[in-house]
Amino acid sequence: MTIHPDLAAEQAYIDRAYECLEEARSSANRLKGMVEVGAGGTEQARFEREVIYDTVAYRLSQLHLGDAALCFGRIDRDPAEGGETYYIGRLAVSDQEQEPLVVDWRAPVAEPFYRATGRENMGLARRRHFATRGRQLLGIEDELFGEHALDLGEGAGLQGQGALIAALETARSGRLGDIVATIQGEQDEIIRGPLPGVLVVQGGPGTGKTVVALHRAAYLLYTHRFPLEDQGVLVVGPNRLFLAYIEQVLPSLGEAGVELAVLADLIDHVSVKGRDRSEAARLKGDDVMAKVLAKAVRDRKRPLRSTLRVGHGLQTLTLTVDDSEWIVHEARRRYRTHNAGRRFVEREVARVLAESSRTPLEPGELWRQIRRHPDVFAAMEWMWPVLTPAQLLHDLYGSKSLLHLAGDRLLGDGTVELLHRPRSESVDDVVWTQDDVPLLDEARALLGPRPRKKRNDDADDDVRTYGHIVVDEAQDLSPMQLRMLNRRSLNGSMTVVGDIAQSTGAWAHADWKEILSLLPSKREARREELTVGYRIPEPNMELAARVLAHAAPDITSPRSVRQGGRPPRLNRVEPSSPIGPAVLDAVRAELAAVGTGNVAVICPASRVEECSRALASGGVEHGVATERGLSHQVTVVPVGIVKGLELDATVVVDPAGIIDEEAQGMRALYVALTRATKHLTVVHHGDLPEAMEPEAQRRLSDRW
Repeated sequence: MTIHPDLAAEQAYIDRAYECLEEARSSANRLKGMVEVGAGGTEQARFEREVIYDTVAYRLSQLHLGDAALCFGRIDRDPAEGGETYYIGRLAVSDQEQEPLVVDWRAPVAEPFYRATGRENMGLARRRHFATRGRQLLGIEDELFGEHALDLGEGAGLQGQGALIAALETARSGRLGDIVATIQGEQDEIIRGPLPGVLVVQGGPGTGKTVVALHRAAYLLYTHRFPLEDQGVLVVGPNRLFLAYIEQVLPSLGEAGVELAVLADLIDHVSVKGRDRSEAARLKGDDVMAKVLAKAVRDRKRPLRSTLRVGHGLQTLTLTVDDSEWIVHEARRRYRTHNAGRRFVEREVARVLAESSRTPLEPGELWRQIRRHPDVFAAMEWMWPVLTPAQLLHDLYGSKSLLHLAGDRLLGDGTVELLHRPRSESVDDVVWTQDDVPLLDEARALLGPRPRKKRNDDADDDVRTYGHIVVDEAQDLSPMQLRMLNRRSLNGSMTVVGDIAQSTGAWAHADWKEILSLLPSKREARREELTVGYRIPEPNMELAARVLAHAAPDITSPRSVRQGGRPPRLNRVEPSSPIGPAVLDAVRAELAAVGTGNVAVICPASRVEECSRALASGGVEHGVATERGLSHQVTVVPVGIVKGLELDATVVVDPAGIIDEEAQGMRALYVALTRATKHLTVVHHGDLPEAMEPEAQRRLSDRW
């Protein structure tokens, strides 16, 4: 390989930038010693110290790169445009005279590094990409524009093609890495899109939609630091395995304050595990459940069935049925949330009871005396109980009478029974499903916070809202889940990414129009599409495209930039033979092929234990994704949670079983076949599903 003549000079420049970065880190550390407060220090001094400490900690987190490269390229502007040179990097670095050495990749001046093309050079004469390992510069790749432009041949549409391909060929570590050094033009346009409104990004497998969404979050925080830093940015993923997979991307970009969550994390004080069966899951996701829950709450606001009589001294105080009916009616009219009306009901009950006395009674003092009386307590629990979301759903699910009262007119015959579940001895013992989460959130919105018994009582807080929300794999979210996200959007600013072809859940959507109808509509939504597949080699994509033609005939698979590569291996097992030994052989072969790379065994949920036993019997150290994430080189992953992940090699087990077990079986198989960045092996019993047979390729002729 020819050594670039500027390699030594560029290495010296990078070394200087690192020296200045170290000096900035040392300066930040020195600030700590300037704000020490002794035992006699004032509260103001302590407060100022904490503010400075927080500022220093944030700055130090920005300046800590670990093994990530500081600088990954430079741009030289055309002499006619001023001829300036800017080095582009992960964060901004200046020298002792505050002259910029490295420009933050998110700064406006860095935009041409990602967006300039031969047709639109954006004022550049040259774009230079660095290949680095830590602080060491390994190679340089130049792209020339204008009169000095070179014919780069096939792939000229890619920015920094050599650096991009090298990054794609790097072995995976079980954690998603950033793409800040190799962002492509169509990706950068989405990343730098305006903040307001909803941005929907459709992207097939390997197009980088997840990292684009995360880089967009980092860009928006840089560009709109105020107000987003105070308002907060939320990233919502489909499951915890996915969150563990992406958790290092934003910190690597200098943004450690973004909240990553699954929907269950947004609900407090409950245990959540597992999912409902498909029929119940679909019902719980239907937005008709918002009306059912509203009716269920209304059903808990009831007049008394008989007059309340309370002994007080030598007389009996009374609250008639008509009085209770008026109180409930007024409380319903005055208060938007259920629990907020409880104080009013208590005051009015006390007033009516006091007025029923033969001698003057002060209602407040009377209430303090009688509120714990068993009959008064029972009356209040009947008329207007204070409820938590869990209590409301526990009571509703556990009573067929309450279910029919709330849902018969809305759900139809037989449907209500899908919601019934036996009551537990205590609501604290209930383990809710993922499909219950949006219903618990809807209940919280209807009920509101519980009244505080004491000034410092920890009552339920209002729903936390965010200045921007990023939603990944949004194509599977139910209407109730989307309502839950809308509730947390402060101003309707969201980035929603996914792939309609990978809709595999109980609420798989046919198009983005369905989803957009359920998202904030303060501004007209913008839609973008990522069309180039960077991760998946073309032979793997060809096999997956056959399945896509059956799973979603109206959707075109991404165009892969990675030509060539090993064709997928299709390993047939006789129907009468166990599949485990073939899985073990396939994993050993893939380990030999990928070296230090990782391997996933993707299988139906019913085969996870069988595959794990087969690997253990052969002495292959491995993990199961539901228990240990992707912490092992070899991991068995049920197909239901593999979406969004990328591995060096995958062994897809029993494609027919995947089709049979999953709600959207063909789409789930498509997801499974598009996880590998290098090698794919399919282990199947008997014949392949028809969609995977080579003959299916003929039916794709009009689609390629």
